[in-house]
Amino acid sequence: MNDYNAVMLRLAPTTAIALVCLLSIGCVERRLLITSEPAGALVYLNDQEVGRTPLEVPFTWYGTYDVRLERDGYQTVQTQQVAERPWWETPGPDLFAEAMPDKRVEIAWHLKMTPAQPASETDPERVLDFADQLRELNRRD
Repeated sequence: MNDYNAVMLRLAPTTAIALVCLLSIGCVERRLLITSEPAGALVYLNDQEVGRTPLEVPFTWYGTYDVRLERDGYQTVQTQQVAERPWWETPGPDLFAEAMPDKRVEIAWHLKMTPAQPASETDPERVLDFADQLRELNRRD
């Protein structure tokens, strides 16, 4: 057996192991799970409409997101929520975590909405001022 064949025989197991590892590399699936009380609120992430609660959407980066919820009969909720990076996604351990098949990160946010205040419960003085403004506008026409 010549030197080339001997080297190839010694490298064959290492090459096979490397190939299996390379082919088994999985992707990390990142998902935001957003729920609200009450359900059915329209959700905006960073001013992009993404659907109604309960909702599950993919995300690509960790950090702070602007979240807005809207629903008829409720006050609009505007807040910031943080998608925190798990320890195994930090540089270093992430090299090994990426090699694990079927990795999934789920971050759940639950937001409560407040019912809108009925007109009868608003400040009577403001209602009267508004009525006066409407009368003035009608007189001009």
